[in-house]
Amino acid sequence: MANIGIACGGTGGHLYPGLAVAEALAAMGHATRLYVSSKEIDRVILAGYPQFASVTLPVIGWPGLGLRTLAFGKKFWDACRLAGRELREQQLDAVLGMGGFTSAPLILSGARRGVPVLLHESNAVPGRVTRLLAKNARAVLLGFAECAKRLPGAATKHTGTPVRATLRRLDRQRMAEWWGLDAGKFTVAIIGGSQGARGLNRMMIQAMAEWRQWRDEVQFIHLTGPAEDDLLAINYRRNGFRAATRPYCGEMEKLYSLADLVVARAGAASLTEIGWFGLPSVLVPYPAAAGDHQTRNARIFITAGAALMVREGKDDWQRLAAAVSELRCDHESRASMAARAATLTVRDAARRVAEEVQNAL
Repeated sequence: MANIGIACGGTGGHLYPGLAVAEALAAMGHATRLYVSSKEIDRVILAGYPQFASVTLPVIGWPGLGLRTLAFGKKFWDACRLAGRELREQQLDAVLGMGGFTSAPLILSGARRGVPVLLHESNAVPGRVTRLLAKNARAVLLGFAECAKRLPGAATKHTGTPVRATLRRLDRQRMAEWWGLDAGKFTVAIIGGSQGARGLNRMMIQAMAEWRQWRDEVQFIHLTGPAEDDLLAINYRRNGFRAATRPYCGEMEKLYSLADLVVARAGAASLTEIGWFGLPSVLVPYPAAAGDHQTRNARIFITAGAALMVREGKDDWQRLAAAVSELRCDHESRASMAARAATLTVRDAARRVAEEVQNAL
């Protein structure tokens, strides 16, 4: 049995795949220790996984040059010291970074001590940490094969993005009851990411008026983020729609098992889950994502005929309203998109990543 450190905090898009790898490594007989950020989302998600030990690293994302750079440097130094102590005291045999700012201290400390280091990059465009630290890694494991061309000189391997064992299709009737909705109605699920998306929420509020004529036929599940749950609930009621709004959902299988159509940001983890459940989608890439990586993620689905895309900007809500209306009425297109989405997810990605870690020992 080996001791494996997995740095995976900061967003659900990093933490959930890390948890999936931890599950796979545990099934192989290895012990894992998760290294996460101090953000609230990490605490909320980890509450559902008490079987995994976790350590909070006091690191923050790069703020850019300015007054906050000194605070970043201090926290990063503290995080590296803690990571080094963990490597020594826990006798970690290998470390895996799932991308994002939380990965850097553990990866750097592991490489400096000669511990096998691996990185996983979920997005089509590698993030800053992946680009800077790829040279320190035995291998960079990719969610999308297209990412390899953006990491020249790195040892890359396409594994797909890991998905947790709990993500499996559940009975539609039971899930409708769980959400307080109707199993017979067309269900649109709106996902703004682990912390919601104000821009996407705004678009939905404006688009609702265009859909009033089918309020007896359509219902919504909307993950709003922590700040706007009440606002969205009020607007659904005002427009006569039946809807379940939540700030966050830690059991996404319950959402996907009822959804007929997904409206979502284009983070890699969300796209992987949409493909895992074989669902049609309308993707609204987050416009401020680093390197515009969400647009590049979305284009993989668009090119495959697995989704429609709406860019956030002028008249975006009208284009969103039209896209959802089009797909609601076109069962054949939805079925085709669903089938194509299912081909874009590597079904055994968690096992593949875990085996790469095991092979590096």
